[in-house]
Amino acid sequence: MGADIQKILARLPHRYPFLLVDKVLKIDKDGVVALKCVTINEPYFVGHFEDYPVMPGVLILEAAAQAGAYFLLETIETKPDEIVYLAGVDGVRFRRPVRPGDRLILTLKVLAHKRKVFKMYAQVSCENERVMEGKLTAVLGKKG
Repeated sequence: MGADIQKILARLPHRYPFLLVDKVLKIDKDGVVALKCVTINEPYFVGHFEDYPVMPGVLILEAAAQAGAYFLLETIETKPDEIVYLAGVDGVRFRRPVRPGDRLILTLKVLAHKRKVFKMYAQVSCENERVMEGKLTAVLGKKG
């Protein structure tokens, strides 16, 4: 089962221009597969880079983190004043540039969790080619 943008907006606190998940393709007890469609209209392409637009790596990482946050908010019990924070990254590697027109597949699998701390393996691919991979740590914390 997946989710369209309306369900994503209802679950994640992110909004334009910082919402980086367009669709959830699959979600189950072990993880999530989501989609980010990269367009030339992304605001960061104005300055990154003018003559050769490339999606910043940190935003590729953020897209993966948002997919992971969606997974957690959809599958664990939370209180209204709780939010998912990115708490750490380990061994993240970027394999190739992401350009306008690319469709990123964001795949996250839970490796372990203890109380409100979750370790996930993230892999981002485009046309069956790995773009980014690494481990993310997310923590469920209070807003504000």
